[in-house]
Amino acid sequence: MDPHGQNDGPQPLVERAISVSAEFEGDEGIAAARALARSFLADLRTRHGMTVSASAEGMVQLVVSELVTNARKYAPGPCLLSLEIRDGAVQVSVWDSEPSLPVARTTDPGRVGQHGLEIVVAVCRSFEMHREPVGKRITATVMPADDAVGDEGSDDIRR
Repeated sequence: MDPHGQNDGPQPLVERAISVSAEFEGDEGIAAARALARSFLADLRTRHGMTVSASAEGMVQLVVSELVTNARKYAPGPCLLSLEIRDGAVQVSVWDSEPSLPVARTTDPGRVGQHGLEIVVAVCRSFEMHREPVGKRITATVMPADDAVGDEGSDDIRR
């Protein structure tokens, strides 16, 4: 466009982000959050032609479940879940009203429960926590397709 707002010809197309967001409250929100993740991944496959492996689908649902569970357990009020494709990966982001950042506990095979953060960090390509003006946002990134080594290892485990 010229300085007067006139179009000087064809403009490049701007890619639209592929994302979905929802608010969840109460324990029933955890199952609904996993269902939203399944729907989002199915949409990636059918409408956008992306490859989403079965193990990646399971990992995204696991990450969503753990992050939303923690938000529901430790923060008052609703939590917000966003799923988005960024740089070819699924970015899972959960906001809640509690400003305190979670702390991963040291490994303890005898401890029952409270391993969610350890699991999320272990299965994700990246993991970030940020305080916000109100509350905090936790973001984890999962690759939608396995690499060749991961696929072979998965086959061995299934046998």
